[in-house]
Amino acid sequence: MAAPRSVLILKTGSTFDDLAAARGDFEHWTAQAMGLTSGQWLCADVRNGMSPPDPTAVAGCVITGSHDMVTDDADWMLAAGSWLSRAMEAGLPLLGICFGHQLMAHALGGRAAYHPGGPEIGTVDVTLTAQAADDPLFSALPSVFAAHVTHSQTAIALPSGSVVLAASGHDPHQAFRLGPNAWGVQFHPEFDAEATRHYVTAQAAKLAAHGADHDTVLASVRETPESTGLLRRFAEYCLG
Repeated sequence: MAAPRSVLILKTGSTFDDLAAARGDFEHWTAQAMGLTSGQWLCADVRNGMSPPDPTAVAGCVITGSHDMVTDDADWMLAAGSWLSRAMEAGLPLLGICFGHQLMAHALGGRAAYHPGGPEIGTVDVTLTAQAADDPLFSALPSVFAAHVTHSQTAIALPSGSVVLAASGHDPHQAFRLGPNAWGVQFHPEFDAEATRHYVTAQAAKLAAHGADHDTVLASVRETPESTGLLRRFAEYCLG
């Protein structure tokens, strides 16, 4: 039987309505950054009751970000977590982004919760750990690279057996791998500087409430080609 050739994008949320109208939604940004053509990916919007295909029917899966919180334990989140457990058992390559990273950690034996230091929003420097040196995705990255972030919750505890691959000054779990090919990244490799500026401005009040200056954060936003490159490498890993 021929190997499956489509990457599943598990949609767990949407961006702001005005941004989606102008530029498409999370699944479009992700597929574009992965370099996928229309026939190489499919999307399952699990928030709306759409069931993902059997894990053996796809070549890999990216779990998107969301404006929802993992700790809400909504029924669709529990169902998605159960599917992720089955996908993990089947050996399906997985890549969770932000909420997807937290959902993976939560579903596979770790714990997600609000970050005790408050939100992390903007463009930050992420530092690789020594364990990233032989990782299929992270070994090609420089030791320190820029990445876009916007999150209030985090993976407080990782599943047993996880390998921490990257950290920032704010979050010690910016990236992890569980088993040979299940990754979670707290940052957003699918975001570009324009999208991140939109998020910074939309959350100016949240930044101010935690002692951060909107203008300073906005001025620090820059493009993140190294971070974005992770998505193309994941696509290549899945599709060969």
